[in-house]
Amino acid sequence: MTLAGKTAIITGSNSGIGLGVAEELARAGASVVLNSFTDRPEDHQLAADLGARHGVVARYIAADMSKGAECRGLIAKAGACDILVNNAGIQFVAPIDEFPVDKWDLILAINLSSAFHTTAAALPMMRARGWGRVVNIASAHGLTASPYKSAYIAAKHGVVGLSKTTALETAGQGITCNAICPGYVLTPLVEAQIPDQMKVHGMDRDTVIREVMLLRQPSRQFATVEQIGGTTVYLCSAAADQVTGTTISVDGGWTAL
Repeated sequence: MTLAGKTAIITGSNSGIGLGVAEELARAGASVVLNSFTDRPEDHQLAADLGARHGVVARYIAADMSKGAECRGLIAKAGACDILVNNAGIQFVAPIDEFPVDKWDLILAINLSSAFHTTAAALPMMRARGWGRVVNIASAHGLTASPYKSAYIAAKHGVVGLSKTTALETAGQGITCNAICPGYVLTPLVEAQIPDQMKVHGMDRDTVIREVMLLRQPSRQFATVEQIGGTTVYLCSAAADQVTGTTISVDGGWTAL
């Protein structure tokens, strides 16, 4: 398939899942807008390199996803938005009664409210063109829960609900909205945690991945950023024209338990 002529905005995309999604969308022919809160020469070079690899227009626009005005400003600065991938997210772990209020507020702002603001700004553009795709990167934790991650889990459950509401409000308009729910994905951030986990548990790399990190993921294999990107490309295809308001789990069977 080709997404030539489409512009995709991916929040939180200068590394990890977001960058992997941008790579696959660009491979499919879409122009892409990368985003994070930093504004460094290397951020802009990352976009230039991605564009050169795939022969598409690629830009980087800095915007802080914890601030609603900047979320909306990202869409406005891009000038067009056919495909919106809400990926930006952060994590913090603590018991509910010890959870810092500022961390709760920040996680809800970045992981949930940002998707509301970007979607609100992008929908008029999509409606004007009679076509659009909103893909929200939720989590297995948007469908289930774990202790000590109250803010993250509340936000990701919210993302799933927001996706359903967006789908209902855009039904029959050529626009779809869905949530992808990954389990553990092998990103640079996760990769960096492996040596520490090996030391803590006195295990080799393969064992600590299988028995500790992927304990709740029945396949005992990480999902990859390419798989999340490929799922996003599918949701942007004609084959998914009637796929809207749902979740797609890429979690090795986690939520089947």
